[in-house]
Amino acid sequence: MLPTQTRALVAVTSLALAAGCSNLTDNTTAVSSGEDMVSVEKLRASENRVTELESRLAATNRDLTSAQQRLAATDTVQTGVGDTSLFPPNPKPGQCYARVLIPAVYKTVSERALKKEAGERIEIVPARFETVEETVLVKEASTRLEVVPAVYSKVQERVMIKPASKKIVEVPAVYESVSERIIDKPAHTAWKKGPATAQSATVISQSTTDTGEIMCLVEVPASYKVVNKRVLVSPARTETVEIPAEYDTVTKTVVSSPATTREVVIPAEYETVSVTRIAQPASQRRIEIPAEYQTLTRTTKTAEERMEWRQVMCEVNMTRDTVVALQKALAAKGFYKAPVDGIIGQQTLGAARSYALQQKLPAGSNYIATEVVDSLGLKL
Repeated sequence: MLPTQTRALVAVTSLALAAGCSNLTDNTTAVSSGEDMVSVEKLRASENRVTELESRLAATNRDLTSAQQRLAATDTVQTGVGDTSLFPPNPKPGQCYARVLIPAVYKTVSERALKKEAGERIEIVPARFETVEETVLVKEASTRLEVVPAVYSKVQERVMIKPASKKIVEVPAVYESVSERIIDKPAHTAWKKGPATAQSATVISQSTTDTGEIMCLVEVPASYKVVNKRVLVSPARTETVEIPAEYDTVTKTVVSSPATTREVVIPAEYETVSVTRIAQPASQRRIEIPAEYQTLTRTTKTAEERMEWRQVMCEVNMTRDTVVALQKALAAKGFYKAPVDGIIGQQTLGAARSYALQQKLPAGSNYIATEVVDSLGLKL
């Protein structure tokens, strides 16, 4: 914990710096509001404001000097952020200073560290198997009783199927057909019309009728016809007929050799099968595992953060001509691309900060260090 006097001194210093920075910010904002020319009235007002601020700063310095004298007998206060002086060393009139916090400096260090200690791993080498073919007994040998069937053969034999016999047969009468010519009509006479010349030579006489027609008596000869008639040649009779015996050839199956039995030997049955057997038994082996290392990257602090006073541009030590020269110099370096208006604004501050970072000079977002001005060849 800081002593009470030290805390009071820090509070007073903070108030003084805050008042000065606040006024500087207000004026800078007023200048960057877009006006292209600064009027004489504003310049006079700025000079009066600077005079007022210098009077207040002198009063504050007197108060701080008195406080420092009261704390001279006490121990030196260690704040842990480097420079603890409340005023810039060897200040010069007409110059502005800003107390800035310089961050701690870190560096990345790589080192090789043990990740895993050396060890030993036991690996099991599995057994190796192989497949071979073996002949195995499936069924044992045995015997069985087998029946030998009878042997048959076929023979032909003539047998009588009907014995001899007698039967009385009736012989019918025998007839035959004969033709005979008989008189159909006997000879006679007949009257026919017409003269005798128109008739045949058989005309016996002719006569004339009352009508004048000639009638001839003609002799008509007898007519015959042929008739068929059936005459008996021999009368019906009976005869005794001998019927011979009837025979037929038949095929018969006869036993050549009767049925018998015999004992049959059934051989054993074998089969070839695939058998898996161990070719090499399982074993184990020990494997050395080397230690594992890894590269670790760590960040170490090479310098503590500290407070530092830097000389900067402000209302006291810069004019419009100085700002115009600064903008032109930054534009020539390729950092400032806005119109050259002689007004300190965010574009001017940003361009100065980019240039300072490139040149590895003190840089800030809301101030321009005099090292930047000197690097550009300008004079405040």
